[in-house]
Amino acid sequence: MDGGRSGSETRNLTGGPHVQEVLRAAQDELRVLLQQRAEIMKRIGTVKQTIIGLANMFGDEVLSEDLLELVDRKSGGRQPGFTKACRMVLMEAGHPLGAREVCEHIQRRLPPLLLRHKDPLASVTTVLNRLVEYGEARAVVRENGRRAWEWVSEPADSPFERPHSDENFTEV
Repeated sequence: MDGGRSGSETRNLTGGPHVQEVLRAAQDELRVLLQQRAEIMKRIGTVKQTIIGLANMFGDEVLSEDLLELVDRKSGGRQPGFTKACRMVLMEAGHPLGAREVCEHIQRRLPPLLLRHKDPLASVTTVLNRLVEYGEARAVVRENGRRAWEWVSEPADSPFERPHSDENFTEV
């Protein structure tokens, strides 16, 4: 016995075969879209790193106002958000950073941003983990066993890729 439910009640609870088919198709499409988003974020990261690298070498004045805004380097106006600041620090670092190091970079560049947070280290860690979920960053484990995060960019065969440091890391 099925607990007093008739066959039509059970079918209504599971939605029947047509509903299950639609759900499977939606799940498959969602997986594909999330993968595409991760690939696009990697490409965006690579292009932004290239632009930032050129601006670091030749000065921000080589960038138009629009480009400065696109790479989150436009000065004046409102301060960038906390997540944008974490993105900027990871992108510009060129190597994995721990949460404390990200906090220190933000403290040097945008001190007022940290004042709004009761526990800046916890806030940075939360944002870094979200960036991993978004496919924008990668968590690694340093040789000392501590976690670090690095900006995700395209594979090394990309013409925009920068060389990695010699430090050994394990991806988590």
